[in-house]
Amino acid sequence: MTKHLRWVLLAAALMLVLTACAAGANPATDVPSSEGEVAGFWLGLWQGIIVPITFIISLFSDTVGIYEVHNNGGWYDFGFVIGASVFLGGSGAGAKGARR
Repeated sequence: MTKHLRWVLLAAALMLVLTACAAGANPATDVPSSEGEVAGFWLGLWQGIIVPITFIISLFSDTVGIYEVHNNGGWYDFGFVIGASVFLGGSGAGAKGARR
């Protein structure tokens, strides 16, 4: 086996493994929730902010999840990531370092 062929096979195997980790479509968005609406940006933002507390509760309760499955997709995800970064300190302020 040539060196070039090994790299191609390794890259193909790596892509196969990484695509197995990709998120799929959310079939719950087509099903109406008990309130009649899907979670949007603002609920995603709120749930991102409270994610550490919700995670601890979810360890002891089967009825609490940290992520709303019944959401509208990208906007909910965007709000969730922003909210989680606000609470968990993901602003990048610590990356600039100390100046002398």
